[in-house]
Amino acid sequence: MKKGILFLFLMAGILVNANVKMPLLFSDGMVLQRNKTIPVWGWADPNEKVEVRFNKQIKTIQADKNGKWMIGLNAEKAGGPFELTITGKNKIVIKNVLVGEVWICSGQSNMEFQMYKTMDSKKEMADSDYPMIRQFLVAQDLSGSPKADLKAGKWAVSNQENIRDFTAAGFFFAKKLYAELKIPIGIINTSWGGTCVETWTSREAFEKSDEFKDMIAKVPSVDMDAIFEKYKKSLLDNISKIQGFDVHLTNEDQFKEFDFYDKNWPEIKVPSLWENQQIGNIDGIVWMRKTIILTAEQAKKEATLYLSKIDDEDQTYVNGVQVGTNNLWDKQRVYKIPANVLKEGTNIIAVRITDYSGGGGIYGDPADLKIDFKDSNLSLEGLWKFNVVQVKMSVSPNSYPSLLYNAMINPLIPYAFQGVLWYQGEANVTRAAQYKKAFPLMITDWRTKWNQGNFPFYFVQLSTFDEFGGNSAKGSRWAELREAQTETLKLPNTGMVVSTDIGNAKDIHPTNKQDIGKRFASIALNDVYGKKQICSGPMFESMEIKGNQIILSFASIGTGLSTSDKNGILKGFEIAGADKVFYPAQAIIKENKVIVSSEKVSTPVAVHYGWADDDTEINLFNKENFPASPFRTDNWEMVTAREKYNVSK
Repeated sequence: MKKGILFLFLMAGILVNANVKMPLLFSDGMVLQRNKTIPVWGWADPNEKVEVRFNKQIKTIQADKNGKWMIGLNAEKAGGPFELTITGKNKIVIKNVLVGEVWICSGQSNMEFQMYKTMDSKKEMADSDYPMIRQFLVAQDLSGSPKADLKAGKWAVSNQENIRDFTAAGFFFAKKLYAELKIPIGIINTSWGGTCVETWTSREAFEKSDEFKDMIAKVPSVDMDAIFEKYKKSLLDNISKIQGFDVHLTNEDQFKEFDFYDKNWPEIKVPSLWENQQIGNIDGIVWMRKTIILTAEQAKKEATLYLSKIDDEDQTYVNGVQVGTNNLWDKQRVYKIPANVLKEGTNIIAVRITDYSGGGGIYGDPADLKIDFKDSNLSLEGLWKFNVVQVKMSVSPNSYPSLLYNAMINPLIPYAFQGVLWYQGEANVTRAAQYKKAFPLMITDWRTKWNQGNFPFYFVQLSTFDEFGGNSAKGSRWAELREAQTETLKLPNTGMVVSTDIGNAKDIHPTNKQDIGKRFASIALNDVYGKKQICSGPMFESMEIKGNQIILSFASIGTGLSTSDKNGILKGFEIAGADKVFYPAQAIIKENKVIVSSEKVSTPVAVHYGWADDDTEINLFNKENFPASPFRTDNWEMVTAREKYNVSK
């Protein structure tokens, strides 16, 4: 009897080991790339024979000694639905397979940005029944070494039930492509908010880079448990050093009280996310307190507390009394203060903020941070006291290089696709100068790993966002990052969506993803699909100095330069002499050139256009209504020139 049971167990083990297994990408509803060899791969027993059937094709392969196998199906025309059948000692049937155009959508939060958050979301989601458009959503994951398969993920058909979690930029791109091509469109959404470009780049790429090889040599190849322990110690030590005391929840309930003594707490600028200040990139719980002084008259009035937006969740107190709570990171906090809570003299606002992932803290428009008394208001912008009481102990994707490449890109290789759409850069603005090397390195790395040639790689130039108040006078990190993105166009088969006209200086996540997707599609339709059209705006090409004027020439002017100003006034141009002091300039369009001058600069040497974090006012376009990219004509040192990527000890 015992021998019989043992035999059954052994047979069960053999059967389990014998099963052919496919990557998660190969699942019901998938979209395969047309007109290219189609790699199909998986795992089986060592030396096991595997048969693959698709449409009219039948191919066989023998797994290698490790059980890995891969074949290339012949290129197929657009069509479907088909079945993909893989047979070894077991049989897998993948149903409802389409052949069409496949694009990878990647980057940080503005690519991750889902359809339900976008401008006119209800209207847009109502028009989402497109069975030929499908998204594969890659589950967020990180790894200290390259993974063979994804943590999770599945294909979803575009319809009103599924559309909520589609990448908005990717969907609007796919929708436009489908309208023009009338073939299946698949988008593979592998994105993670708040992530830097270095986490999307492989270790091998860093090792071959003169810029990064010294950095990566100091980063050991370790497992995630070891990474976690190192990260945990580094994070807690850093916060304790900043605060002057340890991170703990002990007696935190007293922090909301009016008479709590917070004089030894450090201070932080509000509104602004923690990641941009001394707290850094943490998730967890932070108490913030603000002391205000009110007159007797103000204390008697009906009052409403405005705290702009809080990422992610808050419990808010005034003089120890809870006045509101919310757990939606992108919603305005507006709390009515009950009668008799405010008093003449000192008052305390205390906010317990829980950040679950990504950015954290009080952020948004300073004008939305106030106490409103109907006939007047009191601004709450400025320095607030803070105390980090709990840190979420999980490794950030930015803690070490290559973590997202290993877990969210490597498992996709060598899936056939047409090109990449990329929306990222916000997390790299503090190292904008180095981004000139880091971003092209990543693109080249992906192209090398896939070995599909210089596939199209299109990206969004950062939109306007007044994060640091940067400008020509004090330097602008955001302008420098935009310049780094522009210079990346030197790589072959790249394209850039300029988005300065559709951003929001007060919101790092502009909701107009419709135009982002359409502009992506314009580039693809022109460059890939032979539908010739103007697909980008003016790009600075050269300058000529004539007396007190600088004459600027541009490429990509379409049918001519224009301005969005109804009076024909160009905005956003500045001019400087050898003293490097920039002054607002008069700028006019003449014979499809821009002539720039200022009474304050008699001998000009350089021009800036849109050189600011917030470049909302700039308004040079071509007549096809594509905006000009911000630029500078000088090569003077950048404010981020000495900032380098490094890994915390």
